[in-house]
Amino acid sequence: MTLSPARVPATGVRRLTAKLYCYAFLDDFVLLYPVYALLFSDTGLSLWQISSLFALWSATGVLLEIPSGAWADAVSRRLLLWLGPLLTAVAFALWVLVPSYGAFALGFVLWGAGGALGSGALQALVYDELGRLGAVERYARVMGRVRAAGLVAVMAAMALAGPVFALGGYPAVGAASVLACLLAAATATRLPEHRAPAARRGDWLVTLRAGLAEARADRSVRGALLLVPAVGAVWGALDEYTPLLVRGTGVPDEAVPYLLLLVWAGATTGGLSAGACPRLGRAGLSGLLAGAALALSVGAAMRTPAGLVLVALAFGGFQLATVLADASLQARIDDGHRATLTSVAGLATDVATVAVYGAYAAVSSATTHSTAFVWAALPYLVTALLVAAGARGRSR
Repeated sequence: MTLSPARVPATGVRRLTAKLYCYAFLDDFVLLYPVYALLFSDTGLSLWQISSLFALWSATGVLLEIPSGAWADAVSRRLLLWLGPLLTAVAFALWVLVPSYGAFALGFVLWGAGGALGSGALQALVYDELGRLGAVERYARVMGRVRAAGLVAVMAAMALAGPVFALGGYPAVGAASVLACLLAAATATRLPEHRAPAARRGDWLVTLRAGLAEARADRSVRGALLLVPAVGAVWGALDEYTPLLVRGTGVPDEAVPYLLLLVWAGATTGGLSAGACPRLGRAGLSGLLAGAALALSVGAAMRTPAGLVLVALAFGGFQLATVLADASLQARIDDGHRATLTSVAGLATDVATVAVYGAYAAVSSATTHSTAFVWAALPYLVTALLVAAGARGRSR
């Protein structure tokens, strides 16, 4: 039987997305997530030592973000996607086999390097493969579901970490985390990559210079690059403080994880909604950001469990906006520099996130966590106004 031309791409898209969703789930299905800070503390590390580990983790990602993107463009995106989880698996194995400050530090360097390798490479591979299949308009939907799969994995890991830890302690959750990383690497080797051989040769420094030159020469590319951190940095930092916001509503500590699941269910829904809003436009994106900012500020200011419903809606809006900003960037950049410029946007997001951490600490130390969340909505209102102004300028 001969397949019709319409069915061939559809079959290819289904095969691609099934592997992508499996990869995204396994990459984030890390049972160590909820307990690794406890592991550090139980090993005898001080608060300053633990904080230095987090700083080392962030610094590694920042330093390797752009070089890894250029390497993905110059060599192979799929190679980096399976190499990254292998480095993370080694990191987790070190933590549970030889728990010590040195092992934790080396593990964070490996984990940061693994994350940097996948940043940019994944978006570039997905966009190019969808383009080859004639389905590039599905990019926002696919990446929204990829992000949702990762969030579902995090929530599943949070739910399973307790029982597994009760059965086998840190070795058990560590072994499960290593296994998930190995399975993610194996899944990545099955991802398709059909780039022409000529496009995969070259010095990564040459690729980096060419990508940066494209950003300098094209104003629309620069705007799309700036939009990604403007949308993703603030709420990406706020997620670290949501447990403190939830506790501030007055609920008992044992109820905090359940209310956190509510917030992350909102973010997951936002990712899944990307397929229904691929052509929202600048005016629509502006309205989405303004609405999410309003929901965040009102929900946080209520200081009640009911207000967390609005916070969940806000996180859903920000997740949707993040996917749409990424799709807008991918539509504007050249195939040969796709991973490079996506990594530039990732670096800008990382730097902005660190700045948000500092601003949040300053505000919350002087006021409350709910007040800090209210103030965090302000940058989104400014971004919404700028996007709306850009939309009016384009219409004129």
